[in-house]
Amino acid sequence: MQAIKTTGLTRLYRNGRGIRNVNLEVRQGEVFGFLGPNGAGKTTLIRTLLGFMHPQSGQAEMLGLDAVARSREVRQKVGYLPSDPALYDFLTGQQNIDFALAVRGIKNKNRVKALADRLEVDLKRRLKSLSRGNKQKVAIVTALAHDPELIILDEPTSGLDPLVQEIFGQLIREERARGKTIFMSSHVLSEVETLCDRVGVIRDGEIVTVDQVENLKKQRVKYVTAEFREAAPDLSEVQGVRNVAVEGRKVRFTFHGGIDPLIAELAKRSLVDLTLADPPLEEVFRAFYEGGGGGR
Repeated sequence: MQAIKTTGLTRLYRNGRGIRNVNLEVRQGEVFGFLGPNGAGKTTLIRTLLGFMHPQSGQAEMLGLDAVARSREVRQKVGYLPSDPALYDFLTGQQNIDFALAVRGIKNKNRVKALADRLEVDLKRRLKSLSRGNKQKVAIVTALAHDPELIILDEPTSGLDPLVQEIFGQLIREERARGKTIFMSSHVLSEVETLCDRVGVIRDGEIVTVDQVENLKKQRVKYVTAEFREAAPDLSEVQGVRNVAVEGRKVRFTFHGGIDPLIAELAKRSLVDLTLADPPLEEVFRAFYEGGGGGR
């Protein structure tokens, strides 16, 4: 059984934006990154999966349950952190969490203190007195407090400082180790690279690719630095070589294509040293973002 499965899922707004014909499968027990620029359709898909919005066509299943017909059961099994958490500022963090658990009919609060201690957040203070980062911590605790089977996170590290982001990453890895499924929407590509097993990219409301993070990086471009025994040769005519910058005996460039022909070509030219590096994910996904548009 897939944790999330959609077939032809479509939900469009009057201006034509939204999501269209989304076919997506998220495996149980994986951390799945959902990437796209602002306005690409990430939040629309999440809201449709959770039954907050009804699809105009297509189907969605969450943990084997129909996301529309059995949306109430779905939400019982899901922990959801929205991009803009709707917490009550006049209540304390503990009261916000207690209310969320009461709505679900859950009396066991064992996880609350453990999570709050890990994130170092004071649940006795009213939300209105907390910083944005501490409010986000309370929202994270709220999403995880009932020990959900499926965790859906929409921009989860917004407002968190780097140290807390690392603690959050540890929590996500622990949840995966416990067999939980995490679906994480983000535009912070570095955290997706660190945490996720697979990633889906959405643009203009449509899924444009789903793959392992490492595979996507390898398909794109390599950053290359080559050092030669003598002055660096002109490599601008070599197939796949772009953005050449020569510095004495060194030459730096980006390379597209299979690496074997490049190695063979460089070996003809008194090569002394060679360094190849994967690009950051920002560079990998840049091509998917070109053209803009879409609907959040």
